[in-house]
Amino acid sequence: MTKLFIDAGHGGSDPGATANGLKEKDLTLEIALKLRNILNNEYEGHSLMLSRTTDQSVTLSFRTNMANNWGADYLVSIHINAGGGTGFESYTYNGSYPGKAETNRLRGIVHNAIVAETEFRDRGKKEANFHMVRESAMPAVLTENGFIDNASDAAAAALKSDAFLTKIARGHAEGLASALGLSRKDGGNDGEQGYVEILADSLWTYNTANWDDKAVIVNKDEVFTVIRDKFPVGGGHMYQIKSGLYITANPNYVRYYTK
Repeated sequence: MTKLFIDAGHGGSDPGATANGLKEKDLTLEIALKLRNILNNEYEGHSLMLSRTTDQSVTLSFRTNMANNWGADYLVSIHINAGGGTGFESYTYNGSYPGKAETNRLRGIVHNAIVAETEFRDRGKKEANFHMVRESAMPAVLTENGFIDNASDAAAAALKSDAFLTKIARGHAEGLASALGLSRKDGGNDGEQGYVEILADSLWTYNTANWDDKAVIVNKDEVFTVIRDKFPVGGGHMYQIKSGLYITANPNYVRYYTK
């Protein structure tokens, strides 16, 4: 059972960054709760702990002590950026420590999934001396999800939109599931069974989640049961079908639906 610690940055008397009628503490909590719900509804093989589930003050030390004492396997600390930029960036600890290469490898999977889902401008995979990634005893990532003080992120890119916050949460969920090897519940989508119909005349399937690992060709109008919903793979997305094979999730070639 993989233990995942979800940290909603700031809270209570610490609002974090504020601008455009928004407070970072509110956005991070909303994303964290959505992330919890997606993981619990659609994945299995994990347990979750959140640093906070309400608008409360929680010190940085209390947060990392919670994760360390629980024996978490991975920590994600969710934040919203400020400073007039635009886009998404993520951080790991910039020091020298055992497991740094693995920490950065896992971060890369999470980072890429969030960018793919949100279509945020990719500001890069970075390192810094932040408490949440420095004092955690497990691999950890800190995510900065858009700029609260930039109108293109706060308004046009919809940090005010519940639907867009859900996209941010889903990007985190898909990245964490891929990085940590979480299993998709049959059907996913809150228990609804998913199916994929082939729209192209013919289409490759894949033995693994790798675009180079081709398996067999399927044909137009064939329908397959989905056992793992859309997840990012090398600049695109795939589904896993009941046979164990993988197939593109590109809507130009397949149609996903539930009954």
